[in-house]
Amino acid sequence: MPGDILDNRGRGSAGWSWPSIHPEGRKFGAIAAIAAAVIFIFGWSYIAWPLVALTFGILAFFRDPERVTPRDDAFIVAPADGLITLIQKVPPPRELSANDGTGITGMGTEPVTRVSIFMSVFDVHINRAPIGGTVRRVVYIPGKFLNADLDKASEENERQHFLIERGDGLRIGFTQIAGLIARRIVPFVKGGDIVAVGQRVGLIRFGSRVDVYLPEGTEPKVLIGQRVVAGETVLAELGQAPLIEGIRQ
Repeated sequence: MPGDILDNRGRGSAGWSWPSIHPEGRKFGAIAAIAAAVIFIFGWSYIAWPLVALTFGILAFFRDPERVTPRDDAFIVAPADGLITLIQKVPPPRELSANDGTGITGMGTEPVTRVSIFMSVFDVHINRAPIGGTVRRVVYIPGKFLNADLDKASEENERQHFLIERGDGLRIGFTQIAGLIARRIVPFVKGGDIVAVGQRVGLIRFGSRVDVYLPEGTEPKVLIGQRVVAGETVLAELGQAPLIEGIRQ
């Protein structure tokens, strides 16, 4: 059940279940299903069957499975499902670093580690909070629709920045970036909201990327080419910066 406490010593229970479909996708699935039914009525099955396949594809894209989020103040969890494609030292984007006039301090301008998670159309596209705290900023920037796997997509594509501040002053910024096919970024939270680590905060439609900006002195616990799971994979541990190497096999 949602909200159950589980641990690494056997507390809790687990079982497979069909993931729910996020409300944002139900209307699109319904439209495709109705269109398929109408076309079947007219006897144009050669058109209707592809629409049936499209209906299931839409429902699969908007699936919203439950996740078990590890709770530890030192953990930063992955905000997106997908493939780690970039790990770089860069200054945080201006929308996360500059003073926005409200008196809320940003992340600063010194370079930090940015971890980029690429989501294909086959990944879950519900994004989750990497830490718990107060949403200090939600900044939408219109832009292009370049391949989200490109480095310059973080500066040129349509995107939405989030800044979350924890009670102890820790601030984590992350950015939803639209891709070649994505055409809308949908937030579930706004500035001033209080979120729990792993809570759903938004989605991007049809292929995209999420960048996470880690605090100074913290390096990721994931590797280039590794797949991560939103709300479950520990992306980094505060104050830990070990070199971790892996082998593709």
